[in-house]
Amino acid sequence: MNREGEVIHKNTVRRYMREMGLMAIYPGPNLSKRDLQHRIYPYLLRKLLITQPDQVWSVDITYIRMKHGWMYLYAIMDWYSRYIVDWQLDQSLEIEFVLETMKRALARRKPGIINSDRGSHFTSPQYIDLLKENEVRISMDGKGRAKDNIVIERFWRSLKYNEVYINDYNSPRETRHGVEGYIHLHNHYLPHQSLQNHTPAAVYNRDVILLPTCE
Repeated sequence: MNREGEVIHKNTVRRYMREMGLMAIYPGPNLSKRDLQHRIYPYLLRKLLITQPDQVWSVDITYIRMKHGWMYLYAIMDWYSRYIVDWQLDQSLEIEFVLETMKRALARRKPGIINSDRGSHFTSPQYIDLLKENEVRISMDGKGRAKDNIVIERFWRSLKYNEVYINDYNSPRETRHGVEGYIHLHNHYLPHQSLQNHTPAAVYNRDVILLPTCE
């Protein structure tokens, strides 16, 4: 009900907000806290020229809002192509879903560097040992430097504003269905200006080769 006493359904308000480009901001869990006993690694991407798929992967965890509660999304993105290499949703923040997803991805492809923030999952001995066993170089964002992992941060924003915030997921099953659909759309159907209007899948799988650009 508005101030004039008229009843307005919440779905009507949501639709008008979408049309005007407005969005309520909901506080979510802080996923970037690290265990101070864990070792951190330097940021390796500063001034690095990234020229091919699997040269650098970017990883992160974000929360996905449901109507009642949260789920947590871990994704692995190829930095060069913006392709989501693998991902997994879980209702718990236990590290197992991160390790399982990374093992699955590494069984298929091998990156040179994996970059992350300094969150406790990515500084844990189990995660670090997994990357070392696969001879992957470890890179971590500088303290307070959110832009160091900018490619996956941009993907989170796109996912949330174009899928999550305009849907009220009633269950984990609905959430997985929505996220899976958007990731498939992102990988295979949405051309990116930064990829010379090719899709991430086309670039990652080397179906197309990006032309050199003038700096």
